[in-house]
Formats: sequence, structure tokens, C-alpha cells
Amino acid sequence: MSPPVPALPTPRDVYFFATCVVDMFEPEAGLDAIAVLEHAGLRVTFPEAQTCCGQPAYTTGFPEEALRVARAQLDLFPEPWPIVVPSGSCAGMIHHHWPRLFAHDAELSKRARDIASRVVEFTDFVVGTLGLDLADADDAPVKVALHTSCSARREMDTLRSGRAVLAALPGVELAHHDHESECCGFGGTFSVKHPEISAAMAGDKLDAIAATGCSTFVSADCGCLLNLNSTLAKRGTPLRGRHVASFLRERLRIASVEHGP
Repeated sequence: MSPPVPALPTPRDVYFFATCVVDMFEPEAGLDAIAVLEHAGLRVTFPEAQTCCGQPAYTTGFPEEALRVARAQLDLFPEPWPIVVPSGSCAGMIHHHWPRLFAHDAELSKRARDIASRVVEFTDFVVGTLGLDLADADDAPVKVALHTSCSARREMDTLRSGRAVLAALPGVELAHHDHESECCGFGGTFSVKHPEISAAMAGDKLDAIAATGCSTFVSADCGCLLNLNSTLAKRGTPLRGRHVASFLRERLRIASVEHGP
């Protein structure tokens, strides 16, 4: 069993970096994450000029283009608040790779390192900082599988945080599947450049998830959910994945920012 994530002092204010995938494809996941943070008493600031973290360009071999995308956002987080990101992939890009992008410029590198040091993935923040009261959570029995993205697992080390969020919810049974450590096939532009391989990887992952008998699965990365849910839609099966923030908001009976429970 993984050791507990150490709790940190709860801040009063946080920034929220939604990611472009959340903005374009899963806005409700971002709203639900904000609702959970506000339910915990935090003031959430959403810099409206935010765009992409630059990861698609960076991992495709275009560091200059990635640098321009990142540079446009260095001024968006001036206060020394945590920057909560509902994606291990994008959090990993900012935390690990932004400082490398600006290594040639001392001043920009300093600013990038400051931002990188304050970035925290959503489930890590929930487990390590919020300390949510789950006494009144919905305790209806449900069997749930977890998909942790490659970057979340290997760059941000949030596998145990994702498991801890689900384990702390009454009535939730965590179903472990035998492809848990494998990629879903999304990989940003990989799924566009190699669609046949990506589809096969998504199929293997979903077969393993379905074999657990779970009624749903959750992930903290909307890119993975986009790939997996699109595959499920093509199969015509009712199983669907959800962002962990949406699942958590629903179990805690929290009204979302712009829509009800």
C-alpha cells in the first residue's frame, strides 16, 4: 500500500490553469474542478488569457513554437499562489519542461521556474492540501476503474493521489485492471499521426477496464478521456469515462459553477 500523501497548509487563493483540451472538449470538467476547490473554501482565479501549455509543439519537435506559447503566459500568475492543473500531462509540461524552454534567458528562466514550482495536479492538491470532509458524501455503491495518464504517472507521480481520492469516498470500490500502467494511445499528436496504433492501444486499455465489471472509469486527463470515450462511442457500448473532478463533485453533492448536480 502506498504511504499517505503528506498534508500541506491550505492556501486561501489558487490559480486554475484549465488546459486547452478542457477548454475545447471538456469544459464541464474544469467547472467541476473549480466547484470542488470553491467548496473547500478557496478563492479561485482563472486568468482568461491562458491558452495551451505548449506540450503538443514541444513533444512533436518544435521547441521554438512551444516557447512562444509558454512565453505568452508567463505574466498570468503574478501572485505566489498554487497553480492547480486538472491534467497530469499539462502539469508535467509546465513543471518539468518550461524551465528548460527558457534556460537561455536568465530572467525568463527565473519566472518559469517560479511558476513550475507552484504547479500542482488536481488530485495531488485534493489529497495533499484540501483535506475535504467526506462525511456527507454519497455512499451509494459503485465500482470504478482509474486511468492515470503516462505523464501523470511518470512525471508528476500522481497515481497514488488518484487512488487516494477514490479510496476516501464512501461506497466507491476501486477496480484494478491489468493494463493500468499502459498508455491509452492518445499521446497528444501521436493519436493523429498514428491513428491505427492509437486505436489498438485504446482498445486494449478499454478491454481491460471493461473486464473489471466497473460501471464507469475516471481519469484526471481529458486527452485520455477524449481518446477512450471516442473509442467507446464507436463501439456503441454504454461505458464512459469521466474526469475525476466531475466524479468527485457528484459524490460530494456539490453544485457546479454553472450547472447543478
